[in-house]
Amino acid sequence: MDVTNLWAFVLSCLLLNILPGPDSLYIIARAASQGAKAGIVATLGIISGVSVHILGAAVGLGALLATSAWAFTAVKLAGCLYLLYLGISLLVAKRDNIDTVEKPHVKPASFRRIYTGGVLTNVLNPKVALFFLAFVPQFIPADVVNKTQAFISLGGIFVFTGTLWCILLALATAFMRTKLGGVKGLGFWLNKAAGGLFVYFGVKLGLASA
Repeated sequence: MDVTNLWAFVLSCLLLNILPGPDSLYIIARAASQGAKAGIVATLGIISGVSVHILGAAVGLGALLATSAWAFTAVKLAGCLYLLYLGISLLVAKRDNIDTVEKPHVKPASFRRIYTGGVLTNVLNPKVALFFLAFVPQFIPADVVNKTQAFISLGGIFVFTGTLWCILLALATAFMRTKLGGVKGLGFWLNKAAGGLFVYFGVKLGLASA
């Protein structure tokens, strides 16, 4: 592949990963409430979901979403319902009864649940699949013989840069959590704010046109 195209792709990946969205919000919410390990587990879930979309777009599933309004709507509604469920569950979560009033927080979720949540926030968003279908081919030269292999290779670069950024985001959030640990109810209220934003993203996805 052309080196200029490759570096342009890497730069684009970095910029796109930095843009705030449901993925970043999910990592911040988990790292803020449960620490760095939870944030990294959330990162692994999100990256797994991204990988599913990349492989799906490479073998043609993304094209199905692009051409079938029914398939797009089905996945969109599932994603909308999941984001709404995630947001509402954070909004209605109560303080852990074991904790004191001075240090309220949301009851910790298991790492398995955190990982699964990261996967689902990606897999159930058809707009992510369509993004890869439209974005990645622009950086594949027309004379490349095996375009599927090139697509997966570029997708791997996106996953690598995304993983680095998301881990950095998780560690930075956990660091701020430690520094602000004395602020009463910080994790609890951050989860409330995250819940409201997840509801917003869920409604936004639900209103997306096929």
